[in-house]
Amino acid sequence: MSRVAYFDCHAGIAGDMLLGALVDLGLPVEELREALAKLPLEGYQIEARSVRKGGLAATKLDVLIEPAGHHHGRHLAEIVDLIASSRLDALVKRKSEALFRRMAEVEAAAHGVEIERVHFHEVGAVDAIVDIVGGVWGLERLGAGRLVSSPVNVGSGSVNTQHGLLPIPAPATLRLLEGVPVYGSGEYEMTTPTGALLLTGHVTEYGPLPAMSIDKAGYGAGERETSGRPNVFRLILGSESPTREENVDRVLVIETEIDDMSPQIYGPLMEKLLAAGALDVYLSPIQMKKGRPGQLLTILAAPSCRGVIERILFTETTTLGVRRRECERTILARETVSVDTAYGPIRVKVARHAGSVVGAQPEFDDCVLRAREHSLPIKEIWSEALVSYRGMKAQGS
Repeated sequence: MSRVAYFDCHAGIAGDMLLGALVDLGLPVEELREALAKLPLEGYQIEARSVRKGGLAATKLDVLIEPAGHHHGRHLAEIVDLIASSRLDALVKRKSEALFRRMAEVEAAAHGVEIERVHFHEVGAVDAIVDIVGGVWGLERLGAGRLVSSPVNVGSGSVNTQHGLLPIPAPATLRLLEGVPVYGSGEYEMTTPTGALLLTGHVTEYGPLPAMSIDKAGYGAGERETSGRPNVFRLILGSESPTREENVDRVLVIETEIDDMSPQIYGPLMEKLLAAGALDVYLSPIQMKKGRPGQLLTILAAPSCRGVIERILFTETTTLGVRRRECERTILARETVSVDTAYGPIRVKVARHAGSVVGAQPEFDDCVLRAREHSLPIKEIWSEALVSYRGMKAQGS
């Protein structure tokens, strides 16, 4: 059965609250420390403790900064180099870098500066790097194939920042949450930029709690003591019903034709669209007016991502307009299993229809990683993973 994770943001979300919820769900804090120790980052300690917020038991995760290790801020290039030089898995590196690039883009847009000049302040500090990279690693470790969120409580009022007193939600948070259902309850900042970044970088659906068999819930505590509302972020983990072999949902199709843009731009553009929540991006060669060859750019995304997707298209391409339509799609029930191979563990995506397995595909990123480690062709690793999966299936594992 496919695992489902539900982000309950009734009290908003922050990076440390997400990490606290993951630990509360059962993620060993020592494993989190070991993973983050792969970053060339010093001068901090991670501590997790049990607290009570508004009568609810929760886990408070603290990043304690040593004075000698404190940094007032970093530019994007420094953070990218730090992540690239780490010993983290390739997938965690790529996702973490994409999230920081996205944050740099929204900060640059909010303050009217070039992306290279963005000075991250709080986001570039040690604790925020730990929150973002740790959040990416922890959600990958969770292994949920489907991530859904409630509407997000952003709070209200104003917040003190390096730029002075700003209205809530802060400009960066507001831009990160474009296309996401939000509301404001509580006279303080409920959702931080790092929380919004991690949420929108992973969640693909927004709405009520989906149909699921609940396994466990984790509660991550915020710093502030609040009245009338427990200051906790709740992460609910469960499994889709085994009888629910197919899931029907809505998907947004956004298209535009382009005949006057350098082909070199398409690669980074596609990466940016995927980092912003696109489910798929592809190009189709077409013949346009006046006999010009062009490209039909098609993006599939959750309807809630429309705003951010269209903003990227208008700022990063030469298009003057886009078309969009909503479609129904039927999704096979999916799960991810890990198989042991002679080259190390590799995840395999398994699809089911009417109770039977109809497809199994190794995770390409895992195959690339193992191929590099052993200096072998990717296709050899791929084949080995499928053989291992079939052997496991034959044994009834």
